Amino acid sequence: MNHAVNPGSDRPELDALTVGEAMALLMACEPLPLAQVGRFERATAGAELNVSVGLARLGFKVGYISRLGSDSFGRHLLDFMAAEGIDLRHVQEDARYPTGFMLKSMALDGSDPEIEYFRRGSAASHMSVGDLPADDAVRQARLLHLTGISPALSGACHELVFALAAQARSAGRLVSFDPNLRPRLWPSQAAMVATLNELAAQADLVLPGLAEGKLLTGRAHAEGIADFYLARGARQVVVKLGPAGAYYASADESGIAPGRRVERVVDTVGAGDGFAVGVISALLDGLPLGAAAARGNAIGARVVQFRGDCEGLPNRVQLDAAG
Repeated sequence: MNHAVNPGSDRPELDALTVGEAMALLMACEPLPLAQVGRFERATAGAELNVSVGLARLGFKVGYISRLGSDSFGRHLLDFMAAEGIDLRHVQEDARYPTGFMLKSMALDGSDPEIEYFRRGSAASHMSVGDLPADDAVRQARLLHLTGISPALSGACHELVFALAAQARSAGRLVSFDPNLRPRLWPSQAAMVATLNELAAQADLVLPGLAEGKLLTGRAHAEGIADFYLARGARQVVVKLGPAGAYYASADESGIAPGRRVERVVDTVGAGDGFAVGVISALLDGLPLGAAAARGNAIGARVVQFRGDCEGLPNRVQLDAAG
């Protein structure tokens, strides 16, 4: 039986709302292949959770739609989210299915770590349109943030994500979308491309990486990728260029926000989510798109200097100190 973790009334208006799978993260404590690691440290993971944490640390009111299992991983995630100030009234606890988790290796040279996911049949993969908030949260939130991961979890999750996008659009709310490609979750590349481009067409802000954009649009350069999504209804597109920074475009402006120099890359996982936090938070603050892309670069550069997915996400003081 499902029940709301944090039920209540008189919910304040949210700055941002998102939907996704929060996972436990077990990080290797020694630089060995995962099969040889003997000690792990527990943390948290999930693209949408990372964005929620990042926005909450910057002082925004953030709501999260998800399901967790009635297990120790789920309880740890709930305690973590509550401590970060995330509104949990739309997080459901489901005793029938487990909380997903993942393993991550330690990469001392800054290369991408080895990752293994254990999420098949998880509680979050059983979300459906029945998880749509009944309290008008979607229509009252300033922004709905979506990624390409949630619709890949199951057919029911696919329906939920598109229903959320339709509700937000009908209410005139902003929708941001980060493709966040996970090819292993999809039955085929063609299905992934078609679904994610369909979802991107429901978004006001699209945030692809350069490699993602090439695969999804068939365009070779950032300008072409941005044009592809602007022609399909997006109002703003920011293409992540890695160390080179980000290309941003709208009907009124375009340009490149230079990348931030990082002396030592510790862990690349979560950098794209940090970038999304930067862009979204800046737009919610009323900044222009170029400044939003610059903030995305700043937070993304900070995140890669920390091991965990969330550890490098700054509060306002740390953001100001980063310049």
